[in-house]
Amino acid sequence: MLDCHRGFVAGPWTEQIDVSDFIKRNYTPYEGDASFLKGTTKRTDSVKRKVDALLIEENTKGGVLDVDTEHASSLLTYRPGYVSRDEDIIVGLQTDAPLKRAVNPFAGYRNAEQACKAYGYEIGDKVKEEFRYRTTHNTGVFRVYTDTMKKARHAGILTGLPDAYARGRIIGDYRRIALYGMDRLIDERRRDKAHIGERDMNEATIMLLEDIQKQLEFMAQLVTMAAEYGCDITRPAENAREAVQWLYFGYLGAIKEQNGAANSIGRISTFLDIYLTRDLEEGTLDEIGAQELIDDLVIKMRLVRHLRTPEYNDLFAGDPVWVTCSLAGMGEDGRTMVTKTCYRFLQTLYNLGPSAEPNLTVLWSQQLPEPFKRFCAKVSIDTDSIQYENDDVMRRDFGDDYAIACCVSAMKVGKQMQFFGARCNLAKVLLMALNGGRDELYGEQIAPEGPVFDETPLVYEEVLDAFKTYAAWMAKLYVNTMNVIHYMHDRYAYERLMMSLHDAEPERLMAFGISGFSVLADSLSAIKYAKVTPVKDERGLIVDFKTEGDFPKYGNDDDRVDSIAQWIAAYFYEELCKTKTYRGAKHTLSILTITSNVVYGKKTGATPDGRKKGEPFAPGANPMHGRDAEGALASLNSVAKIRYDCCKDGISNTFSITPNALGTDDEDRIEKLVAVLDGYFAQKAHHLNVNVLNRQKLIDAMNDPTLYPSLTIRVSGYAVNFNKLTKDKQLEVISRTFHDKM
Repeated sequence: MLDCHRGFVAGPWTEQIDVSDFIKRNYTPYEGDASFLKGTTKRTDSVKRKVDALLIEENTKGGVLDVDTEHASSLLTYRPGYVSRDEDIIVGLQTDAPLKRAVNPFAGYRNAEQACKAYGYEIGDKVKEEFRYRTTHNTGVFRVYTDTMKKARHAGILTGLPDAYARGRIIGDYRRIALYGMDRLIDERRRDKAHIGERDMNEATIMLLEDIQKQLEFMAQLVTMAAEYGCDITRPAENAREAVQWLYFGYLGAIKEQNGAANSIGRISTFLDIYLTRDLEEGTLDEIGAQELIDDLVIKMRLVRHLRTPEYNDLFAGDPVWVTCSLAGMGEDGRTMVTKTCYRFLQTLYNLGPSAEPNLTVLWSQQLPEPFKRFCAKVSIDTDSIQYENDDVMRRDFGDDYAIACCVSAMKVGKQMQFFGARCNLAKVLLMALNGGRDELYGEQIAPEGPVFDETPLVYEEVLDAFKTYAAWMAKLYVNTMNVIHYMHDRYAYERLMMSLHDAEPERLMAFGISGFSVLADSLSAIKYAKVTPVKDERGLIVDFKTEGDFPKYGNDDDRVDSIAQWIAAYFYEELCKTKTYRGAKHTLSILTITSNVVYGKKTGATPDGRKKGEPFAPGANPMHGRDAEGALASLNSVAKIRYDCCKDGISNTFSITPNALGTDDEDRIEKLVAVLDGYFAQKAHHLNVNVLNRQKLIDAMNDPTLYPSLTIRVSGYAVNFNKLTKDKQLEVISRTFHDKM
């Protein structure tokens, strides 16, 4: 045992890299209430005022404060940056100044160039010269894409693919740096390389050895980056402040190198609590100082920015970066993993004000301490800034040391990584099936040619057979498209630092997604239970539908349609699994749209459920707006029926309820929200965003942004500052169901 590990309980973690074992042996579960929490210090208030002023200036300038166009971002590109050099406790910025964005052309030079131009900048000559002869990920992808892949992408059947930007959704185990120091991690990785080098030199071995060498190069660069801030991360952290700082350096290096969507920070609260508790017991830290450390770390997380194109912002609105931070849950040994630092992270929403970042995610269990459940409910009611995911469901598959990437994607920290892949528009696949493989908007033949249905009432069994045929074709195309994307990403934009903070041979997941879920479920329900007659245009394509009679609608706890929704997810997942993935990745599936449900709707014609051409879809696994008419619990019950077994990448549900529907006063609302969460997750439901507010508040904020400048809401797996949404996204959020009865 090293002196830096004084007071810690030894175990396998001292002999091998095993953060999970360290946590299990050393953390202190907390079952008390929030009365110990402290507010901000004068120093924190001073830093916050500086940050708030910069945020106002950023908004005034159209959402981007500044861009460094003269350098391509990497670990050692920039001189050290500070919010306030004399006041920062946790140091380090992506560039040399807060909110200054970096140019990161490795995933796609043209994408970076367009992002600069969108905000009035131009990439500097030095960067242009550096990338003149360099192959980027995007270039590699489009070298290999088939014509069909390009057509599907253009038509909006496959949308949001990370083929022009970095893929994201990889969680480095940044805790390893604090616990072991970089010298130990580098030595371990060198041994990994030597051991793997004894194998036969087949393609997989050669690729892995090259990956490890790239990792080693960037591990050395991380040490240099930290040294420029005056910190020696070659050794383990000596105290809580160093533990926070060392961990943050790992995350900072990762986001300097990669600008992928959703580079989450992982599950860090219980780990950090071990160091904070030791310092508190040794008398070198008090509770005010402990909260101040977490406040300062969260301030740095809130400053994370990436340079995005307008097209990217259409898909993922509100300038999100998804610094997802997973809290609480239960240990496999039956102890709660709630610690005082779980409370401290939630307290930042009071000390620093509500915010979309970091994306605070509570891993909910029936066994969580009641005081913590109540505090979470209070924070949700007050701030609308946190989300909940079912720890009892995920823990069975991922153990008790997993974290959430992006919004709803679970991974074992340091043991698994993900090949992220956006979404397939299944509502559009139904229209393609009815039109014999042609796109209903452009008229282009994309899928194999088949018969176009007649202008006579649709027969459910015939429609279902056609849909199955085209969904199976779509699933194969989707997997093969993803294989191209991730082969090229590994080749030209590999996440060297993030992957160095994984095991040398992690399990790989390939994450597929569904959009248009409730539209498809309701459309099939309409065809089955009502009378739906197609309407063709002059091209002979079905472009509209005449629907006569009523039909059961998803979101009302009606098994007639909810069973259709269950079948959709299970069937598409089974079809995806029939096609092999790149590097043997395990197929996973999500029902998650972020705010791209608006864009998907724009790319989709009228559907049999009565939705008109171009109208938005519902987000994630939500029922369509206004159709869940039987109250909040019925809506939740419908979503809870979707099986996590076939959707292990997550099932997103965004739930909005008015304060009066939840209760008559604060205590009543807290009690009711805890009961709702317990009841929902007891049904093995996976995820819930919670908004407690009235629709009129959003309307007022849209009409006059100065009324609620920091208004934060949950949208679809993440939170966003409402004022950062474009008008069409704001209108879509306002049109969603706000439950006014349980």
